[in-house]
Amino acid sequence: MFPLLKSGLLPKGPLSGLRNEDERGGRSRPGPRVSRSLLPETEAAVAFIERRRPDVGNVTWEHLRLPPFPQVAIRVMQLANRENVQMHQLSELISSDPAFASEVLTIANSVLYAPRFPSKSIQQAVVILGINNLQGMCLTVGARSFMGKAQNLPFMQVIWRHNLACALIAAQLAAAGFLDKDTAYTAGVLHDIGRLGLAAVRPKEYAALLEAHHGSGGSVLQAERDLFGSDHCAVGRQLIADWNLPSDFETVISEHHSPRPADGPWGMAELINVSCRMADAAGFSAFQGCEATPYPELLGELPARERRLFHSEIEGLASSVAARIQTVESA
Repeated sequence: MFPLLKSGLLPKGPLSGLRNEDERGGRSRPGPRVSRSLLPETEAAVAFIERRRPDVGNVTWEHLRLPPFPQVAIRVMQLANRENVQMHQLSELISSDPAFASEVLTIANSVLYAPRFPSKSIQQAVVILGINNLQGMCLTVGARSFMGKAQNLPFMQVIWRHNLACALIAAQLAAAGFLDKDTAYTAGVLHDIGRLGLAAVRPKEYAALLEAHHGSGGSVLQAERDLFGSDHCAVGRQLIADWNLPSDFETVISEHHSPRPADGPWGMAELINVSCRMADAAGFSAFQGCEATPYPELLGELPARERRLFHSEIEGLASSVAARIQTVESA
């Protein structure tokens, strides 16, 4: 599965401690932290979530290790958001990790991006694709590595496809309106990064949680808090802050399960909120018992232009997303 991402590489990257609620007083208690500065690849970058097991009272505390996100992917995101960034800086950064560069080049030459001429080097790919496309592509590669050994578990593949489906839907939905489609794709890839982290930390327990859970996509948050002491929205938001990525993504991640009125404002956070639920409706939910919002209701939440230009039937959307996921997986 996912042959385009063969290496399973887990290079070291910057993470700092996540926070959870102190059950005795409801206070935010910091976990161990590491510097936000980019760490050398020879150093171990580890983040921990602490929680109190409900069945052992005040006795046992467990420390849960999150895998490091690939440093190159994080640095690409940070560098690409500088106004004076040069293309050669990005190509040199990506090329510094041969395995990562190989993955990026493979995707760049796939039919997903339909290049007129194949790129023979990272420098060519960067120039042809542009900075915004590059960010989403590097995050796609990085997220795969972030899952670590758990990537081959069936439930993890389901989570990953939900994540990718949300990103692909978000890009199409943005293109139907006035939001940037490349930024929308990037936000879609990031929206469930906290879920990928929790799944990598305790795959068996999280798989059992998702298998037993029934309800809306957002209803799983409380079950996650019971198991981990935090939910995937809070974990994802903290990771974005720790990685020094644009703060706009924090809102996108933390609010993608929040209820929103049909006539409310429309921005990137709202677009990802709807795209996530459209992924559920199209058959790409993150867990089997997910109760998806009916597609006509989701269309009703879109602004007039997006509603007019987007897929009017769920079958068309599902077919489009499935074909693109297949393209990514077979590249």
